[in-house]
Amino acid sequence: MEETLSFVLEMIGTIACAISGIRLAATKNFDWFGAYIVGLVTAIGGGTLRDLLLDIPVFWMHNGWYLGVTALSLLAVILFRNLLVSKDRMLFLFDSIGLAMFTVIGIDKTLTIGLHMWVAIVMGTITGAFGGVIRDILINEVPLVFRKDIYATACLMGGIVYWLIYASTTAAYVAPISCAVTIILLRYLTLRYNLSLPILSQKPRSNPLPPSKSSKNGE
Repeated sequence: MEETLSFVLEMIGTIACAISGIRLAATKNFDWFGAYIVGLVTAIGGGTLRDLLLDIPVFWMHNGWYLGVTALSLLAVILFRNLLVSKDRMLFLFDSIGLAMFTVIGIDKTLTIGLHMWVAIVMGTITGAFGGVIRDILINEVPLVFRKDIYATACLMGGIVYWLIYASTTAAYVAPISCAVTIILLRYLTLRYNLSLPILSQKPRSNPLPPSKSSKNGE
């Protein structure tokens, strides 16, 4: 039952992330193959890096579902282009769902092999956010995770919620659901109230020192 649930979550995350990547590729006028590649790396990029870091078999190399589901996601974008491409909220929705699902999967897989929770939170964040980094690089955009938008921070907050609930309850499903809800809620609040992290920038002084009396008198 637990393996089935994990597989369903992975498929939901794969569809959501693939559609978000394919949608962005469409805005850049990529051809179908290029859009498929962008969608695929969005869906599997974070999990691939996670498995390499954890030194476990890379998940998509043992199951062809991920490549097939990405192809179906491409077909969905082609058939429902007006709905999926022209509306920015649709990208936000699919991106947030994929981010939440993959963060939960990354945490669960890390805990399964016996590593500490803080490692699991890092791996969950990588699983959720790194595919989006590759996606943005491929479409020649500054990665969303490096901008002021609350993206990877939502993964971290969701991971902390997972940790707190995991340590205080015996119900196995409560922590992952709470983690996913936290991430989606934070992403919604980001959109609703235009929330963002402070920007680190270097600006010239806005109030330069006033000139000395000698310069005023021409001395």
